[in-house]
Amino acid sequence: MARLCIAVPAFNEAEVIAATLRSIPRALAGADEIAILVVDDGSSDGTSARALALGAADPRVTVLRHAINRGLGAAIATAFAWARAHACDWLITYDADGQHAPEDLAAVFAALAAGRGDVVIGSRMLHPRGMPWYRVVGNWGLNVATWILFGVWTTDSQSGLRGFDRRALESIVLRQDRMAVSSELIKEIRARKLRAAEVPIRAIYTDYSLRKGQRSANGINIVFRLLFDALFGGE
Repeated sequence: MARLCIAVPAFNEAEVIAATLRSIPRALAGADEIAILVVDDGSSDGTSARALALGAADPRVTVLRHAINRGLGAAIATAFAWARAHACDWLITYDADGQHAPEDLAAVFAALAAGRGDVVIGSRMLHPRGMPWYRVVGNWGLNVATWILFGVWTTDSQSGLRGFDRRALESIVLRQDRMAVSSELIKEIRARKLRAAEVPIRAIYTDYSLRKGQRSANGINIVFRLLFDALFGGE
């Protein structure tokens, strides 16, 4: 039985988490079973309670909670561990704040299920209409930094909509607990000799997601973390 895990890392997303979970398709061609995993990264606003309430009516939904806020990288690492433990064939990460469209999730999975890559990245930068200019500039800067440090080019290294097949799930090792995990995942593509593909996705921004999203100043911190990882991170 082919099993897909859709992982939703969440931190203080009580306002939108139910709508985000309801937006996830109930069926996708190629997946016999879909599991939705919410990783609540130490929220203080009732995110887990909202997700659990939805899960009471939707058996696909499982909620795991970090006791403290550990960061996006730690939430994704938890999702990887859960997907491996539950013999999932694929894992897709899906932002909790409403930035992704269900049809784009389907497009990422279609490419993954067709074997186009061990890792499939949903790229907002292939058609960046609707994306604020400063986000475009910041993303390109981090794309360039990721390429210089790790030798892998992608048009959207910071995308939250990414798919992984079983080979990627079993081989990728994550060390970055926070936002630098997005570029670390690109580094792992080269380190583990994985095949990568991109599919275009829409950039959906609302006042809420812009408030919740990554601050431009975080880019400098991410670059320093990536530089440290490139110099001292081992393999």
